[in-house]
Amino acid sequence: MSKALLEIKRKIKRKELSVGVIGLGYVGFPLALEFAKKNFTVTGIEIDRDRLKCIAQKKSYISDVPSKELRVSLNKGHFQATADFSVMSTCDVVLICVPTPLKRKNLPDISFIKGAVDSVAVHLKKGALVILESTTYPGTTEEELLPIFKRHNLEHGKDFYLCFSPERIDPGNKQYPVHKIPKVVGGISLAATNLGVEFYKIIIERVVPVSSARAAETVKLLENTFRLINIGLIDELAMMAHKMKIDIWEVVEAAATKPFGFMPFYPGPGVGGHCIPKDPLYLHWKAKSFGFHSRFISLASNVIRAMPDYIVQRVKDSLLAQGTKMKGAKILVLGATYKRDIKDLRKSPSIDVINSLRSQGAKVSYADPLVPYLKLNGLDLKAIKLSNAVIKRFDCCVIATDHTQVDYAQLLKYAKLIFDSRNVFKGNYKGKVERL
Repeated sequence: MSKALLEIKRKIKRKELSVGVIGLGYVGFPLALEFAKKNFTVTGIEIDRDRLKCIAQKKSYISDVPSKELRVSLNKGHFQATADFSVMSTCDVVLICVPTPLKRKNLPDISFIKGAVDSVAVHLKKGALVILESTTYPGTTEEELLPIFKRHNLEHGKDFYLCFSPERIDPGNKQYPVHKIPKVVGGISLAATNLGVEFYKIIIERVVPVSSARAAETVKLLENTFRLINIGLIDELAMMAHKMKIDIWEVVEAAATKPFGFMPFYPGPGVGGHCIPKDPLYLHWKAKSFGFHSRFISLASNVIRAMPDYIVQRVKDSLLAQGTKMKGAKILVLGATYKRDIKDLRKSPSIDVINSLRSQGAKVSYADPLVPYLKLNGLDLKAIKLSNAVIKRFDCCVIATDHTQVDYAQLLKYAKLIFDSRNVFKGNYKGKVERL
C-alpha cells in the first residue's frame, strides 16, 4: 500500500481530511454537504455572489439541499463557502464541479474547468488529490488538466494525484440521493484511482473503479447518449403513431410489461437540464477528431430539438379543429421547468414551446408553482395563478411540464382545450384533450 493511500486512510479515520469543492451548483453543493454531514471540514469555492449570499444567510438555493441541513453544517463549522481560491492550500482533496457548456456550433467549452484548475494549481497542497467531476469529452483529464499542473511545476504522483469521477446526481430523485448512487472513479494512475476510491467511500455506498480517467469520462457520456438516443427514438415514434392514429402511450405501457429486453422511454416536448442536451454532443465532437461521425447522436439530437415546434404545430391543428386560429389565440403553458417538481430552467423545452407559440402570433401566458417569473431567452413574464375563471379565459392549455402541485381535475373541468405532452390525462377525452 502506497504512503499516500495510508495517509488518506489515516486522515479519514481521524476525521482530519479537509475537502475543497469548487462550484456550488446542483452537483457541488449536495456533495459538499454530504462530506460535511460526516463531520469532515469542507470548504466550497463559489464565484456567484447570490449563492454566497444565500449561504451566508443559511438559506439553500437548491431543492435537494434542505436549508436545515445547511444550517447544521455551518453552525458546526464543518462547512464554509468563499470566493477565495487561496483556501485550497489547506485541502487534502479538491473536487472540481464547474459548468461545461457548449459554444456555438456545438463545440465543447471547457474554459471553466481550465480556469478552475489553473487557480487550484497555484494554491495546491502538496500530495493533494484533485478530482474532476464536470462532464467533459474523453481525454480531457489527461490531455488538458495534466499540462496545466506541469506548467506550475507540479509532478503527478509526487506533488498531487488526479482523477475523473463523473457526477450522476439526478435533481429531485428522492429514491437515489447522493450516497445511494454508485460512483465511478478513474485516475491518471492506479495510485490515483485507489485514492479516489478510498475518498468516495466516505459518503458513497458503492464505488466502482475503472482502468483510466479516459474510461471514466466515457462512462458518463455513454449513460446520457443512451438516454438521448432512446428519447429521440420514442419522440419519432410518437410522431409516426399520431399519423397512424395509434396511441403511443398505450403502446409503450404494453411493451413495458415484457420482463426482459425492453426499457420504457416516453415522448415529450424535448429534453432539458445540463446533461442530456449537451453531453452526447461532447462525445460526437471528440469522435470527429478521430475521423468518426456518430450518426445516431446527430439524428437523435435533431429529432429532439424539433419537438417544441412539432408540439406547437399540433396545438395549431387542434385549435383549427375547433375553429380558432393560432394568431391571437390565448394559450396557457403549464410548467416552465425542464422536469417535474424541480425548480430548474436549464435548457427547458417549455421555454422553447413558449417562444415558438409567440412566434406564431399566440398570446401566451404561463403557470408554474415553482417559477414566479421568467426573464430569459427574450421572455419577461410573470406566472399566473390558476383559478376557474382564469382557466376559462384561454383557448388552449398546454401541459409542458407535469408538476404534481397543479390541480389537473380543475384544469380538465374548466379548460376549453388541453394539449397534453406528458400523458397526464390517460384515456380518451375526445374533443377536450389532445395528447402527444
